[in-house]
Amino acid sequence: MAYRCAILDDYQNCALQVADWSVLGDQVETKAFTEWLGGSDNVIKTLQGFDMVCLMRERTLFDRKVIEALPSLKLIITCGMRNAAIDVAAAKERGIPTLGTESAGFPTAELAIGIMLELARKIGWEDARMKTGHLWQKTLGIELEGKTLGVLGLGKLGGRTARIAKAIGMRVIAWSQNLTAEKCKEYGAELVSKEDLFRQSDFLTIHLVLSARSRGLVGAQDLALMKKTAFLVNTSRGPIVDEDALLKALQERRIGGAGLDVFATEPLPLDHPVRKLDNVVLTPHLGYVTDENYRRYYGGMVEDIRSWLDGKPVRVMSA
Repeated sequence: MAYRCAILDDYQNCALQVADWSVLGDQVETKAFTEWLGGSDNVIKTLQGFDMVCLMRERTLFDRKVIEALPSLKLIITCGMRNAAIDVAAAKERGIPTLGTESAGFPTAELAIGIMLELARKIGWEDARMKTGHLWQKTLGIELEGKTLGVLGLGKLGGRTARIAKAIGMRVIAWSQNLTAEKCKEYGAELVSKEDLFRQSDFLTIHLVLSARSRGLVGAQDLALMKKTAFLVNTSRGPIVDEDALLKALQERRIGGAGLDVFATEPLPLDHPVRKLDNVVLTPHLGYVTDENYRRYYGGMVEDIRSWLDGKPVRVMSA
């Protein structure tokens, strides 16, 4: 009898096309869910009888409650090697391995730069105007060249974003809690204090991992330091920024605007007030959503299942 595998949150309906699931033969029967299943109760109800679950980043919460309510579950797989939505310890207690996959290089860095360009030049806004019958130009853009980019978190993604910004001609400054001047030099950035990062930046882009230390790291006091013309870009995780404080700053136009790819609650509720603001660029958590990355993610999931079937699971995540 074949194992039943659920592929969750396949919003683009592409999981079964971008990877070769046929290598699993008749040992595994797959079902892709293209809509978000919602809260834990519906997840539990829907996944009864499934032996394996493939999860896309933090789209669906897979906590202890869910894991303990799925008696058939034998294997959990996530794209990437980190997923805060999975209680790996709870799975391990039940003897259920959690496996990860490789990721593509730096698609989120490219998105961050794209959002900055949209904030600066209103490309999408003018495109929409032309397609809805407006005759000609309306906006007055600004140039990125010569502006100061503040990078909050100069790791791999922040570093790649910094290098692209330098190529455009931006001055780059950076801060995080353990950042060194030597590391900044590697990416052509200048180490500054947290306060100066917010004071000096024309664009401030966030590239931190969400943790107990980074949750709420950007608060009302930090936003109050920003220039009235400055833009905040968050392609990392929503809870790093105090969402209420940011919303208020945007509504009162105390900063120039924001570009947000991530939110405290995802999917973003349809009645969320940020959807109504004209000084915000919104994208639905697209940082890692590229064809190249999905091929690695879903291809890696197939490899993980094959390795588990063969009794030699790879990329096992620790609790």
